Amino acid sequence: MAKLYDTIEPQLVDFIQRQQMFFVAMAAAHGRVNVSPKGLDTFCVLDANRVAWLNGTGSGNETAAHTALDPRITLMFCVFEGRPWILRLYGQARVVQPASGT
Repeated sequence: MAKLYDTIEPQLVDFIQRQQMFFVAMAAAHGRVNVSPKGLDTFCVLDANRVAWLNGTGSGNETAAHTALDPRITLMFCVFEGRPWILRLYGQARVVQPASGT
């Protein structure tokens, strides 16, 4: 049964930190849905309502392109072994360039 959280609680942070991979999904109003696997220790929980990750520009940087059109985003963490558990974070994305300082 699904459980909804208003914030990223400590047990969820612990779960997130144990995952080696996560998925980012975005969809612009027109066109395809983009789902990308991410990992390599690039994810950080900033506080109870904000996260960040270093986005590699691998296959055309669809994540940043979709963010410019519609910032809706879903991040999914899941267990591949043992007891099944899927955690989704829903929110609004924002691209931050290294030189911007924001």
